[in-house]
This record gives sequence, C-alpha cells and structure tokens, in this order.
Amino acid sequence: MFVRDCMTANPITITKDTPIFQALEIINKHKIRHLPVVQDGKLIGIVTERGLLRISPSPASTLSVYELNYILAKLTVAEAMVKNPITTTPDTPIEEAALVMREHKIGCLPVLEKGQLVGIITQTDMVEALVRLFNLRKAGSRLVIEATDRIGVLAEITSFFREKGISIRSLATLEREPGVYHLTLRLNIPDARDLARELESMGYKIISVS
Repeated sequence: MFVRDCMTANPITITKDTPIFQALEIINKHKIRHLPVVQDGKLIGIVTERGLLRISPSPASTLSVYELNYILAKLTVAEAMVKNPITTTPDTPIEEAALVMREHKIGCLPVLEKGQLVGIITQTDMVEALVRLFNLRKAGSRLVIEATDRIGVLAEITSFFREKGISIRSLATLEREPGVYHLTLRLNIPDARDLARELESMGYKIISVS
C-alpha cells in the first residue's frame, strides 16, 4: 500500500495572507485539522487547528468585542504556519510515511508530485490504512502464532492453510524479542479454534484465537 492509496487528494488550501478567523472557519466547516498553505501554486507551509488557536486571543480576554475582532482581522496564517513542512510523495510506501510522522511527531504530511501539492495524508488516514491492511471490515477469525525466525517458517504456515482450503486475508509480523515473532493472521472462517489446536500439535505456540 502506498500514500496515494490513502491520501486525501486535492486538499483544501489557503494562503499565508488568509486571516486566522477565516482559516478556523474552514477547519470547522470541513471538520479537518490541517490546512496546506500555498503561494503561486507552491506549498510554503501548513497550519493546524491547534496552531491557529494558540495565537488567537483567549475568550477570557478583557478586550472588548470590537478589539477582539480587530485583532482577529489583523492576524494571518503567516503568523501561525509551519514553514517548509516535511512532505512525502504519492509513491512512498505507507509504512515509511507513518514512520516519518512518528519520528517527527507530526500529524500529517503534505503529498507532493513534481513539486505540486496533490494531496495530504493524516493520522486518520493512517488508521484507515491499518483497517484496510487487516481487512477488518470483513467477518472472519483472528489467530496469533508465535514462531522463531527461521527460513521457511512462513511458507510452512501458509502451506498449512492452503491445504485446508482456507484463505489468509491479512498477515502481520511483530518481533517480540530477538528471533521470536508473533504472526497475526486474519482468516476467512468464523472459528479458528480447531486449526489452533492442530497447529499446537505441530509444535507452534498459539498466543490467541478469536
């Protein structure tokens, strides 16, 4: 799966001269949290709802309504945006984009192709990618098997299910400790308990079945 499979294409954008109050109105209207900032068709920054609220006058301010409106009208996105944000491309593997977001502690990545903004991918999009990768919207069973890191172990396990005529809808690996992995499989059958017992008789440790 790649960024292009999960991103929001042609996102709503604003300019650095957009008033803060207008940017917040756009965010509230469209129920989004990030807005790319463009100038002459090029990405120059990004603003977040949190960043906009941080520089907005507090509702508890002693300023009059007139004074508050005057300040809000003067404040622009340029004062709240993150300049030259980290970006990604449509052909970046989704897991690499997720790693960048995690390591830099950011909530989104603008997506550029040939220097042009073509999309944005957010934490919400990453969760949706996880749902799709695990095929969670289809009914079935879930089996977690512990296996050691040795050549042929995946072939052995997948062959077991092939011989049973069972489809593996998704498979993920997690290294629990050096050389020991938990394999999480989602299967196209409602109950995998009999299969779990058979795998145990073959020497595999079953962590969970549901």
